[in-house]
Amino acid sequence: NKSINILKNISFDVDYKETISVVGESGSGKTSLIMLIGGLEKVSSGNIFFRDSELSKMNEDEISEIRRKNIGIVFQSFYLILNYPTVKAKEILDRFGLSNRFNNFPSQLSGGEQQRVAIARSVAMKPEIILADEPTGNLDSENTHKISNLLFNYIEDENASLIMVTHDNNLANLTKRKITIKDGVISENK
Repeated sequence: NKSINILKNISFDVDYKETISVVGESGSGKTSLIMLIGGLEKVSSGNIFFRDSELSKMNEDEISEIRRKNIGIVFQSFYLILNYPTVKAKEILDRFGLSNRFNNFPSQLSGGEQQRVAIARSVAMKPEIILADEPTGNLDSENTHKISNLLFNYIEDENASLIMVTHDNNLANLTKRKITIKDGVISENK
């Protein structure tokens, strides 16, 4: 059973309040990088640290706890789950201009609204770092603009960090640093 090394010798740090975009062709390993940083996939070698905690050595429960408190994750497909509304949800939806959608099911929301809810959910616990995988990949330009504003405003307001995979150059140019991945390695980091 031969393993395939998707990422090879990747090494970088993310500073407090830093915004980073990760760009590269399809299949270059960008999504794998987000999955590994978020503890959703396990590394076969190497280490991932969040502050002083080594994520790569933790069990699923320990990683889940860090993810719940400190890491917000936004995917391209919204992954909205039907659940009961809470007071916390109400506050967050207000913040994201969606309070009128409080009692709606995901299927009743537009793509842009679903992605705003997904971002609202990902920031509910005020995470210190947001991992976003093509957060505007399914959206038109108006909604892309809204979603990028939401993300960057959150980062600014809460002094959080952002690592965002995107194919959108305009979006990538909004981050302080751009990392280009090519064939599983970082070809550019500036």
